Amino acid sequence: MSRPCHARIDLAALRHNYQLACDLAPAAQAVAVVKANAYGHGAVAAAKALEPLAPVLGVACIEEALELRDAGIKKPILLLEGIFSADEVSIASEQNFYLMVENLEQVQAIIQANVSQPLHCWLKVDTGMHRLGLLPEQADGALSILKASDNVHSDIIIASHFASADELDNPSNQAQLECFDHLIAQSEQAKGLAQSLANSACVLGHPQAHRQWLRPGFMLYGASPFTVPHENADKLKPVMSLVSEVISVRPIKAGERVGYGGKWQAERDSLIATIACGYGDGYPRHAPNGTPVLIDGQEAPLVGRVSMDMITVDITELKDIAIGSKAEMWGQNLCVNRIADAASTIGYELLTRMPARPLRVYSE
Repeated sequence: MSRPCHARIDLAALRHNYQLACDLAPAAQAVAVVKANAYGHGAVAAAKALEPLAPVLGVACIEEALELRDAGIKKPILLLEGIFSADEVSIASEQNFYLMVENLEQVQAIIQANVSQPLHCWLKVDTGMHRLGLLPEQADGALSILKASDNVHSDIIIASHFASADELDNPSNQAQLECFDHLIAQSEQAKGLAQSLANSACVLGHPQAHRQWLRPGFMLYGASPFTVPHENADKLKPVMSLVSEVISVRPIKAGERVGYGGKWQAERDSLIATIACGYGDGYPRHAPNGTPVLIDGQEAPLVGRVSMDMITVDITELKDIAIGSKAEMWGQNLCVNRIADAASTIGYELLTRMPARPLRVYSE
């Protein structure tokens, strides 16, 4: 490795976080969600690490699922957005992909397809997110059609998704739960079916939503979905550390400016370190002055505009920093959510938008 910027991926931490989800809901099973390249961590490596533990893996679309099959992953894979065209149904049947079913057009595509083996279907109901899912009043009819089809396995799961589970006291959570439970109570077709409601925030903070199947995603990668401390989220272990090195150190005089556009001006004689990591490596371009960076375990503020390949940091108050000093932009010692908050985004985005350039270096 020459350029020092890379992403260290701790697969032991990944497995720890999955096991935490299981421990929080011991009566449930957990789909390990590895969509969007495992939230930027590398889908194949993450799936291989989780496959011995998880009964089902979860992805967004069939292309992501086929990538895992091509890499030798054997476990069932749930397509969380279902199919996008009718021809995907037969592929799903051949490859043992489970299908989330969210509209009546998907229902018809499934029952009209030629399949090699019955499909495992998850029926999504819209209880208030208003993004995907059948209306509650459509669920009974859809379930009746699916149950009557030889193309569909009998173990249908009924699912929904919370809009505000990361806000622990948001009343919409209880409203959605009541909507879902009312549907189950009123639907003859839904009685006795396994249920799935819990994303990461629900797994960690809403035990009443655990039911029979969990869908942990973001929490697997070691960051909290909450904006406040939480006893369960505090047990998570960060999986990705975005690290690099100092490649230049220079003194500047009071009044001198740093970076493109000179957006930061030194108020005193200062010492500036340049780190080989920029927005081309996934660091947020809009991170403001003062965003924390760790150098040799010491916290210092970002100064100047983030460049494509580099950032600059005021190390005036730090001790013994030199070319080659180790830098951590986020990871085991600096929570990604702190950087995201400074940059007016969320940790989900920073991790998921990690580009290919930083080499992923995996440890077990």
